[in-house]
Amino acid sequence: MKTSQKSKLGHICTIRTGKLDSNAAVEGGKYPFFTCAQETFSIDKFAFDTEAVLLGGNNANGIFPLKYYQGKFNAYQRTYIIESKDRNKVLNKFVYFSLRPVLEYFKSASIGAATQYLTKPVLDNLKITLPDIDTQRSIIDIVYAYDDLIYTNRRRIQLLEESARLLFREWFVYFRFPGYGKVKIVDGVPDGWEKEKINTLVSLLGGHAFKGTSYQQEGKYGIVTIKNVQQGSFIPQCTDYLDDTPNAMRKHCFLSNGDILMSLTGNVGRVCLVYGENFLLNQRVAKIESKNKLPKSYIYWMFDSPTMQKRIENLSYGSAQQNLSPIKLGEQKVILPPDPLLESFDEIFSLINSEIIQLLIQNQKLAQARDLLLPRLMSGAIEV
Repeated sequence: MKTSQKSKLGHICTIRTGKLDSNAAVEGGKYPFFTCAQETFSIDKFAFDTEAVLLGGNNANGIFPLKYYQGKFNAYQRTYIIESKDRNKVLNKFVYFSLRPVLEYFKSASIGAATQYLTKPVLDNLKITLPDIDTQRSIIDIVYAYDDLIYTNRRRIQLLEESARLLFREWFVYFRFPGYGKVKIVDGVPDGWEKEKINTLVSLLGGHAFKGTSYQQEGKYGIVTIKNVQQGSFIPQCTDYLDDTPNAMRKHCFLSNGDILMSLTGNVGRVCLVYGENFLLNQRVAKIESKNKLPKSYIYWMFDSPTMQKRIENLSYGSAQQNLSPIKLGEQKVILPPDPLLESFDEIFSLINSEIIQLLIQNQKLAQARDLLLPRLMSGAIEV
């Protein structure tokens, strides 16, 4: 690497914020709407048309979302929009990669108790290593090779999930299963199918209340909370960790690959499949375990289905924050197809699920390798 210099972020970049409230998002909007949440929302009006780095400025746990975007977008009033002042000296993508390794520093540099705030002076005075423009391009190319692989795997996962979702609906919602033309519909369901209460088919097992526990930033076990459970996506990065498990913790709170989780608070009813090792289940998240050997495939897509999601929405209660009672949900009735049809669906889904899990694990390893390489590239420890 050629000679590099340290430069303050405020000297080489303009740093401004959006103007909107966080509730300005519009479902199905035309443009991205960046807030202080990890997910990106949408909106119908744009205020910016540029290439920029987006950094959330407040977060309850000091985990500030960092994103890169080029095009038309809008932003929340606490979201920082960071742009290079001179793209012949510093590239926006390089700024984005330079900020990734210092996200943990932002956590310690933020202020506030219930909510942590990242102030503009912290950003202005942050020093980053600034190599020549050709070296910046080389570093971007190296890191983006990892990101491209991760993105490709995510697209494959989405396609695999959609194929399973469509198959479930075709067979168990629209009743167009193999041989359906020879089966009569009786009381709204195919002849021979049954209606059963959810609590006779599965157990909805709550997580452990880790009260009074001294969490760590790193450790053997990651604590899975509702933040790890997105609709269809398990987030393996945890906020808190432990090296030792509480004596009173029940066995089902140890999570394994393929376990089904559902959120009971906030955005209730979100379901996902666990992948990875050494995770512990916290309260406000339920682990769904089969009774009577009901296949996981049917359980997962049943809870993912729009019909079930609507039921869960109707059962939820609370004003400031929605909550879901596993007892009330357990009283709901669902259809139960015959065993041969369940077995056929499970055979297909097991192949799909196995590939999804492998792609998720591969992405986790790619991200870990990238994140280990990135600070060394940025500091000049590795020449390019």
